[in-house]
Amino acid sequence: MAKHNTMNTASRAQGASNRASAARLIAQNRTARHEYDIDTTWEAGIELVGCEVKSLRERACQITDTFCIVRKRELFLVGLHIPPYSHGGVWNIDADRRRKLLMHRKQITTIERKLQVKGIALVPLKIYFDEHSRVKVQVGLGRGKKLYDKRASAAKRDSDREIARALKERAQQR
Repeated sequence: MAKHNTMNTASRAQGASNRASAARLIAQNRTARHEYDIDTTWEAGIELVGCEVKSLRERACQITDTFCIVRKRELFLVGLHIPPYSHGGVWNIDADRRRKLLMHRKQITTIERKLQVKGIALVPLKIYFDEHSRVKVQVGLGRGKKLYDKRASAAKRDSDREIARALKERAQQR
């Protein structure tokens, strides 16, 4: 009888779970954190058609000028540009079409209620592949920053950078 080596299979299973748990980033909206003070974030699925997933695996999409709207109790992503798939041919779809976001009904009604306040916007923060290789969008509810808020956050970031640099120098001198 062959003896089963549990140590080897356990380490293989651990390695597989580490690979599966890592999400792969497709695109990130860095300007959203600069323009908005993000309060709450949600994860949403996205309804993609045809070769769009293959195109996302091939190269990143453009998410900088993208925003979300609620119409008839459904959530849509407007302005997302997914470049056409290189081997798609006639099956490629419009690169700038509206795409439906998949969320629970209660979450959409909560978001719709919060969007009624002036100055609140729902912006996508990043698009990524989750551990099951599905495309997900992280959306955040944010309040638009004023110019002086942007200056204050930039000054805080600079001072934090200076403090970190000073602490690093002090640690190296020891």
